[in-house]
Amino acid sequence: MAPSRNEATVTPSVQPDGDGASYWTLPATELLSRLRSSLQGLGSAEAARRLAALAGPDHAAGDRYRAALRLLLRQFTSPLILILLLGAVLSLILQNWIDAVIMLTVLLATGLVGFVQEFRASRAVEALQTRLALRARVLRDGQPASIMARDVVPGDIVELSAGDLIPADGLVLEATDFLVTEAALTGESLPVEKAPGVLPQDAGLAERSNSVFAGTSVRSGMARVLVALTGARTELGGITSAIGQQEPETDFERGVTRFGHLLMRVMFVLVVSVIVVNTVMGRPVIESLLFAVALAVGMTPELLPAIVTVTLSAGARQLAARGVLVRRLSAIENLGSMDVLCTDKTGTLTEGTLSLARAVDSAGVDQPKVLALAHLNAAFETGIENPMDKAILAAGAEAGLTTEGWQKLDEIPYDFMRKRLTIVAAHGADRQLITKGAAPSILACCSRIAAGGTAVTLDDDRRDAVGELLALEGRKGYRALAVASRSIEARDDYTLDDEQGLTLEGFLLFADPPKQGITEVIARLIDLGVSMKVITGDTREVAVHVAEAVGLRTAGLVTGRQLSAMSADALAASAEATDIFCEIDPQQKERIIHALQARGHAVGYMGDGINDAPALHAADVGISVESAVDVARQSADFVLLKQDLGVLSEGIVCGRRAFANTRKYIAITTSANFGNMVSMALATPFLPFLPLLPKQVLLNNFLSDIPAIAISTDHVEEDQLRRSGRWDMGELQRFMIIFGLVSSVFDMAGFAFLLGVLKTGERAFQTGWFVLSLLTEILVVTSLRTRGPAFRGHPSLMLLGASLAVSAMALAMPYVPLLQRLFDFVPLEPTTLAALAGLAAAYVVATEMVKLWFYRNHN
Repeated sequence: MAPSRNEATVTPSVQPDGDGASYWTLPATELLSRLRSSLQGLGSAEAARRLAALAGPDHAAGDRYRAALRLLLRQFTSPLILILLLGAVLSLILQNWIDAVIMLTVLLATGLVGFVQEFRASRAVEALQTRLALRARVLRDGQPASIMARDVVPGDIVELSAGDLIPADGLVLEATDFLVTEAALTGESLPVEKAPGVLPQDAGLAERSNSVFAGTSVRSGMARVLVALTGARTELGGITSAIGQQEPETDFERGVTRFGHLLMRVMFVLVVSVIVVNTVMGRPVIESLLFAVALAVGMTPELLPAIVTVTLSAGARQLAARGVLVRRLSAIENLGSMDVLCTDKTGTLTEGTLSLARAVDSAGVDQPKVLALAHLNAAFETGIENPMDKAILAAGAEAGLTTEGWQKLDEIPYDFMRKRLTIVAAHGADRQLITKGAAPSILACCSRIAAGGTAVTLDDDRRDAVGELLALEGRKGYRALAVASRSIEARDDYTLDDEQGLTLEGFLLFADPPKQGITEVIARLIDLGVSMKVITGDTREVAVHVAEAVGLRTAGLVTGRQLSAMSADALAASAEATDIFCEIDPQQKERIIHALQARGHAVGYMGDGINDAPALHAADVGISVESAVDVARQSADFVLLKQDLGVLSEGIVCGRRAFANTRKYIAITTSANFGNMVSMALATPFLPFLPLLPKQVLLNNFLSDIPAIAISTDHVEEDQLRRSGRWDMGELQRFMIIFGLVSSVFDMAGFAFLLGVLKTGERAFQTGWFVLSLLTEILVVTSLRTRGPAFRGHPSLMLLGASLAVSAMALAMPYVPLLQRLFDFVPLEPTTLAALAGLAAAYVVATEMVKLWFYRNHN
């Protein structure tokens, strides 16, 4: 690290055990002593000992055990499961042993099915997300080392630079123009400068300028920090422990919640009505209560959490196979619902491998001095690695340039407000301040311009000429970086005030060709109903050139200057019609995202820089890349292993498939259950006995849920993959009612057949109705799983196999002696069984006809 005006001089000291409490009040030497550390950091063995002491024995295994136990217990905490448990307890009190055992068995089986599915899914996703774990640079045994951020311990010396997420609370030992964004912790939106020092005990969080905190991020500059507190003892850890850590709900999760509320209202009416009717008819209260509870449970898609988790984890594994890692599982449906994608062009639309095409003076003539100065600047820079510096160093090496004879004196790091970086270097007695950066930023610092080997005043005419040159090169697709310099006197330290009175030396022109195959990828995204909008800090000429080269529209264009003059309403009105946002400041990206969301769009944002973090967080779908800075990756929902929109288009399809199959389960299960349960509720007043015993209702519900697990593997129609998946509660409610009523019509026909034609008794009626109800619930899956005719869409092998197996069980169960005794079944005559199967087949045909009408009128 270069010498710094903010450095603290500390002496290594190792003393007995201590802690980092009130670390901001201590000199660095004393804190090092308390933490038994030194400026060379901890030894590897000591760090391992401290980590083990913090974590405890078998910490990882214990965490996994506790997580698994919580997941298992969660399966039995839904209100309906608790009601079912209450029913079992009532049966035990009344000594209805068989009913109680059956209820508890069904309850346990349902919970275990959900647990096994969710546990397997969560372990698979955990393995994928391990690749995304944050890392930290620490000193171990006196040498820099990269470790997992969660393995940082008190006493570690952490090296920080722009883009890093800070892994722990600690004291600043050295700092060079070190700015930290603490909005997540203090609410302060502007970055704050940090420097070594000692502060009083009562210094508030926002006043601790000598401290850094876990969860905040480095905006610019560099620092070394002594870690004082980690984990739950950090400021962030204390807050999250107090309020709990909970991600905001996605659009899909809000939809599931709303639908759950709808079901609860319907079930309440159903249960109360059944209890009242049975009481009026003089039936036993406990039996009526158990029957009402069974109806409520039977109507509920209680495997929905497991289905959602299994479907999403399957989607996460598919995405991982295609190079997309999922940071937040519930965001997969949001990826499918995305209909606008905002992205920068570098590395996304272009190859991202910049090459230096030319180094020219202000007249556009090749000028070796420009490359020589830029090479010194890039070679001595210690900030964020970037492709422009790599291209400069490569071109300098090819030209035989070196830093031999030069000595770096200081560095004023890059930040996204100034958009420039300055190096002060000496060659003998000659001291040069060399600045490179965005052309407008450099021009603002220049009073002179190099022309014909001499420096002349940079007047308005020459500024206009420079603007014309940059516009001309921009139309050719070149990105321009300006270089300026001046001689400077010797001193101990240099500040931002020295970036004045510079001489504009010239420009570096970079070529970044369009990515191979990008035109076809964009066409695929458009075919998927996703419109693309380019958000870039480059000039309009460069942005338009690239957009035209890759086949994007360029009719709508807004510059950063124009955007800053727009109100929120005006921006929302124009954002939809704008294809290119150019010359954009980092702070404006988030405004664009919110403007598009205000128009009802599900917005994705793809970025990899420090300045992209707010936009990534604001977007419905935040997308970054594995090579992005920490704060960008941590703000994203998805991380691409390579910056490839082709991979992203496959991810969108996976997201839509996951959404379609989850919605499919909800729609099919609730409509079928709604119809059957309503039928039984309506028939109850007119029957001399219950249409099904409570234990039969529960068994029916459990068996019909078995194929539901396989819905996550089902095929999805191409037309559903070509449009964004969004919740439509009105359509889902109409679907449940219309197809539930179709089911009820055939249920009544079954009642009439069993009572009016066959004159069955109580047990034969209940057995026949059990078989018919289960058959219709299984067969209707083959119809309602697709929007078109059922014979055109092939179900997945797992779904087909599960459906056939349960259908066979439905037909066979009345003839199994053990099941006859447990569930009060009786054997059915072959003619009765054939008639029931025919009635089920007629139901499927009727469902097909209603389905075609429904989607013609409700699309």
